[in-house]
Parts: sequence; structure tokens; C-alpha cells
Amino acid sequence: MATYKLQINGQTKQVNVDPDTPLLWVLRDHLGLVGTKYGCGISACGACTVHMDGQAIRSCTLPVSSIGTAKIITIEGLSEKGDHPVQLAWDEVDVAQCGYCQAGQIMTAAAFLKNSSKPTDDQIAIAMNGNICRCGAYHRIHEAVKLASTKV
Repeated sequence: MATYKLQINGQTKQVNVDPDTPLLWVLRDHLGLVGTKYGCGISACGACTVHMDGQAIRSCTLPVSSIGTAKIITIEGLSEKGDHPVQLAWDEVDVAQCGYCQAGQIMTAAAFLKNSSKPTDDQIAIAMNGNICRCGAYHRIHEAVKLASTKV
């Protein structure tokens, strides 16, 4: 076990875990931040997406020992009131069905739009390609990302 001081959602959190513990399990099991979901465990589905220094990353395979001083933002920290432009667009378009993948989808979209102010349909499709939706709500996800791009 080792002690890590992590910057999570603007706060310093201390955890005592094995160095190879994936960030996902630190967030969920040690810090109680359960908005980030487990999907596949191999970084293939996107359900576990969080931001590390502003970039979308998969937390299910990222060992806590590799984080260092990076700033981590989870879905809980994206917006204090749930009013991030992507979250508002998600609600306006009524994207969610089962909702399981939505936190990862939103985190991927938010990181993408931070660097792409007026994305094309192809750019949105490429950016969101690595996130799987079991319900097949891809059309509404795409629509919400496009709408959010007008609000960011």
C-alpha cells in the first residue's frame, strides 16, 4: 500500500491503496465518486472516462501511481450545478435511455468541445467513436454534442 495525494474535482484527496489500483476503483471505492462507471475494464467502452489535466482518459486501466500531480475531473466535478453546456444539451435532446454510459459520453464530449469550437459532423463522430452506448442512442448523442458546441 502507498499513500497518494490526488487532485480530484478541485480538492486534494488522500488515499492509501496499492500502486497498481486503477483510478476508477480509487474514485468509486475509496472516494465514493460513483458517477464514473465500470464498463469493460480494458479501456474499450468509455464508461469510465474522466478528465486528466483537461484530456479525456479511461480510468479503468490507469494506475493511480501514474497520476502524480495531474488534476482529475469526474462527472461530479464537471459542473457544480449540472449546468455545463454538454449536460444541458444532453437534457434538452433527451439523450439518456438506460443512462449507464452517459457520464463517460458527457466527459468525452466536454473534453472534445473544449478544443473544438465548431466541429463538423465527421469530427464529432470521430471524437465520440470510442464510447459505446448499449442502447444505441448514437444519433441523439451526436445531436447533443452538436447542440452543446453552439453553447460552449
